Parts: sequence; C-alpha cells; structure tokens
Amino acid sequence: MAWTQDDVDTLKAAIATGAQDVQYSDGSRTTYRSLKDMRDTLAMMQSEVDAAAQLTRRTYRAVRVTPRSGY
Repeated sequence: MAWTQDDVDTLKAAIATGAQDVQYSDGSRTTYRSLKDMRDTLAMMQSEVDAAAQLTRRTYRAVRVTPRSGY
C-alpha cells in the first residue's frame, strides 16, 4: 500500500487519543494490538512518505561563469 500524509496524520491522531482501531484513506481498517505496533507502523509510514516526497523534489544546480579579461 502506498501511504499518504493523510494516513500518517490519521495514525498520529489515533495514537494521541488512545484508539487501537484505525481506518485509513483507502477504506482499509486495522486494529493494532499495542502502542509499540502503532509506533513501528508510524515510523515505517513516515519513512515511505518522506522517501516519496524526496522523489518528487528536483534539485537543480547551476554554475555561472563570468569571463574577465586581464587574468
């Protein structure tokens, strides 16, 4: 499953409220057994979302050369 930032936010809200049953944006529902499971899943989701964001960002480098006479 491709995680979205909405899924990350949903899981963070569930952790904050103490809920163990989470419904994600694609309609799937997961019941977690422990807070550790939720935190592990959150870390995995966050890393995947961050990696996907890095792929969409493009870094362009430009070098400007200014010729000068007399050197």
